[in-house]
Amino acid sequence: MIVGIEGTVEVKEPTYLHINVGGLIYEVNVSINTSNAVSEKRVKLLVTQIIREDANLLYGFATRSEKKMFDTLLKINGVGPKVAQAVCSTFTPETFARIVASKDVGLLKRVPGIGPKAASRILVELADFIVDVEESPAAADHNEAVMALESLGFKKEAIRKALAGESGDTATLVKIALKKLQRL
Repeated sequence: MIVGIEGTVEVKEPTYLHINVGGLIYEVNVSINTSNAVSEKRVKLLVTQIIREDANLLYGFATRSEKKMFDTLLKINGVGPKVAQAVCSTFTPETFARIVASKDVGLLKRVPGIGPKAASRILVELADFIVDVEESPAAADHNEAVMALESLGFKKEAIRKALAGESGDTATLVKIALKKLQRL
């Protein structure tokens, strides 16, 4: 099973790349978002390999979250690789996660190949779709401070107000928020 590919880009089109790997040139189907992310001749992509009776297809992704979105969509009955690739081309994983969370059928119907029934089925089956976003250290400190303050019994709304615009490590953020929360 091929899970990644690294090589030199020979041909770049919006929906596929030809990648030269040690003299062999592979055609890798990509979303428009991944195609736009490829700016150099040398490329390294995560890959989902689909083997069918009549074809051996490679789908490449610049990010782990886009690959997860594609693989998750493939598990839905009636969604094939072309529709999954169209979804990846239309939405970023973060935007798609928000669409699923808000159950926005109208936005999902904008994807070529997805009608109202398919959109509803996708939203129902992916109700728990979450994107793994690599957090920055500052965001991690902020999240830890929020969890610490929640464990002390403060409401999320009040914590958000207290931490708005603040930065620092977890301990500093908790101290700042506690001072502000005493005044609220």
